[in-house]
Amino acid sequence: MALFAILLVLTVFGCNKQKEFKRKYSFYRAINTNDTAYLSISVTKPFFVGNYEIRYENSGKDSGEIRGKISGDTLLGLFNCITYGGNNKIVPIALLKKGNKLLLGKGLEMNYMNIHYFSKEEPIVYTNPEFVFEKINKSEKKK
Repeated sequence: MALFAILLVLTVFGCNKQKEFKRKYSFYRAINTNDTAYLSISVTKPFFVGNYEIRYENSGKDSGEIRGKISGDTLLGLFNCITYGGNNKIVPIALLKKGNKLLLGKGLEMNYMNIHYFSKEEPIVYTNPEFVFEKINKSEKKK
């Protein structure tokens, strides 16, 4: 009987203790003329997830989730956002890690049966990027 009670207690307490997975995020900000972009990324190699927001000078913002795969110093994924016009939009995103900075890449965007990706025929270009993200503290986010 005592053995049964011990097993019951261990089972109840063992099953109730679920390890809570908490993501650790890194925060970035990029400014291009009058537009500002914010990026928060959590990395669980070889994948990343996070949030991305672009605030345009006087015309609203695009904001949503990003997720994708990390290959070396490159983060390739999708940006699923709601545009400032209220439409849902999915676009490929490419970021190149250079030290503590992330460079937003440009490439030929393709769409096949609602699957969005960069063309393999054209390289993704990181020279003269629209946004260069610099690491910031969480407290500096969205000031």
